[in-house]
Amino acid sequence: MAIAFCPDCEEPIQLGERPKVGQRVTCRSCGAELEVIEVSPLELDWAFEGPIDDWQEDEEAEDEDEGWDDEEDWDDEDEWEEDEEWEDEGG
Repeated sequence: MAIAFCPDCEEPIQLGERPKVGQRVTCRSCGAELEVIEVSPLELDWAFEGPIDDWQEDEEAEDEDEGWDDEEDWDDEDEWEEDEEWEDEGG
């Protein structure tokens, strides 16, 4: 029987004979919802509710809220003041 440890309370958790990546378990000691993230060595982490793609969508939405337009806001030379110049450290 494979045994891993809860990342929250560090209690041992039995996972059966052949645990698989993505297998979900609940810690009987603290109730944490966990997921197998590695089988060799056996490792658990907190389970996520949705697919990882949802995170990417959330981050993109946050970027849009901040008003950043990557191509226009990074190199806006027109807004430099005249006394702001780049110093060339190479010589």
